[in-house]
Amino acid sequence: QVQLVESGGGLVQTGGSLRLSCAASGRTFSTNAMGWFRQVPGNERDFVAGISASSWTSYLDSVKGRFTISRDNAGDTVYLQMNNLRPEDTAVYYCAASGMAEAGFATDEYDYWGQGTQVTVSG
Repeated sequence: QVQLVESGGGLVQTGGSLRLSCAASGRTFSTNAMGWFRQVPGNERDFVAGISASSWTSYLDSVKGRFTISRDNAGDTVYLQMNNLRPEDTAVYYCAASGMAEAGFATDEYDYWGQGTQVTVSG
């Protein structure tokens, strides 16, 4: 059974940092794109950052320069380093894995999802 398990969320003050981790099990994703999305109640799930199998990265404009996505050498753990956090970054953050080597911004390009981890930024 394929599982993606996020960790690292929590409560932080404006300007603080958090590092989210997503560990995959049940199969390897070293040749697959992975990404991070976020969702607030009542809104759609939005793309935050993505990393292809070749480690090409993409970001939501509002997080560029503040967030960094990376993956370990085996490709089965993906990270999201979040710096200079703002109250508008508050959301449930989800890890996702695609069935392809590259994926874009749409949720339907990703086949596997974690359960989510809450990030709350107090202002």
